Amino acid sequence: MCWSSQHQLKFFIFIVILIVRANNLEAQRTVSGRGVLRRNYTGKKPVLIQHRTQDAVNYYDHENGAKIIKSSHFELDYTLGRKITFFCMAQGNPRPTITWFKDGSELYQHRFFQVHEAHIDNNIIKSKMEIDPTTQMDAGYYECQAD
Repeated sequence: MCWSSQHQLKFFIFIVILIVRANNLEAQRTVSGRGVLRRNYTGKKPVLIQHRTQDAVNYYDHENGAKIIKSSHFELDYTLGRKITFFCMAQGNPRPTITWFKDGSELYQHRFFQVHEAHIDNNIIKSKMEIDPTTQMDAGYYECQAD
């Protein structure tokens, strides 16, 4: 049986497609579940903030200064296409504001990234950050900061 060059080309393309699909399946098996991403950021040192003014030093280093009192565990597995939620609660006098960061850059609200805040007490604020739906671009190191 002799194959024409057109049949040989189709067969070659079919084999290449099978190899690519097999590699993709193997890559998915090595991750803990289909479409699940995990980032492990152990050993990352906290950012040391240099206060610009004496007023800032007095506020942040004061016993009533802004402090994070509760927060989500930020090293999470998530499933692509699903919602992921983080929360952060801060206390201070006056009541602080909470800012969200990804890989050290401040995040701003948009269609797929929502922030909801609630004033729990005169000096406590709770912030909930949601990403819906998640994509591969959302993988990173998330953190909250109280000011």
